[in-house]
Amino acid sequence: MPDTAHEQPQQRQFYPYTENGGTILAIAGADFTVIAGDTRQSEGYSIQTRYAPKVFRLTERAVLAVNGFAADGNMFVKKVKQRLEWYRHAHAKEMPLRAIARLIQTMLYAQRFFPYYVNNILGGIEEDGSGAVYSFDPVGSYEREACRAAGAASSLVQPFLDNQIYFKNQTPAPGTPHPTYLPLPDVLAIVIDSFTSATERHIEVGDGLEMYVVLAKGRSIEELADVAGVQELTTRADGDRMFVIQRELKKD
Repeated sequence: MPDTAHEQPQQRQFYPYTENGGTILAIAGADFTVIAGDTRQSEGYSIQTRYAPKVFRLTERAVLAVNGFAADGNMFVKKVKQRLEWYRHAHAKEMPLRAIARLIQTMLYAQRFFPYYVNNILGGIEEDGSGAVYSFDPVGSYEREACRAAGAASSLVQPFLDNQIYFKNQTPAPGTPHPTYLPLPDVLAIVIDSFTSATERHIEVGDGLEMYVVLAKGRSIEELADVAGVQELTTRADGDRMFVIQRELKKD
């Protein structure tokens, strides 16, 4: 008979998730929204690729940023786009932003027992022309906010956004209230500064930055005229318009 006196208990474990780094954020303005993410995909101390987009265009007025487990994120974006295409064929129109937010909520909650290991931030233009940002946790809890950061460097970026967008710990000049919304050039500068500083402090953030800008119908695009590297993604000038701006980040 085999000698089993020295055998130790063995445990088998299945864990399908991993963290692939990166950071995303979104900021809503009065009639615009900026959604951004870096392009580094990593695992531990290894960089898997220097260009893995985390921000995806859904419709003419909606953009989804996903961060966490890259495989789950890519599959979730694919399924959301499929559902939006079904809606477009059935109703001959694009799904409104707030309806997309509820769709994402139900899709995430349906998978709550084996969740998509991602944080989602949805940004775009509402039907009334206002900018909006919706943030989600992996099992579907969501809320509309003025700004939100998620991902590896969220603990560095979110306090900065709280200070610059919500004006936390800032005292306005006497008789001068804080503005309700910041202008687009200021928002773009805040986004670039956020990722530049996060890249300096966090090894899982870097390589490249993609910023999607969604403008409400009728809004002037003069503020984007002098921005380097801007590219328009929409084909019509009589509706909401979408632009993408790319920047280089540190690669070390």
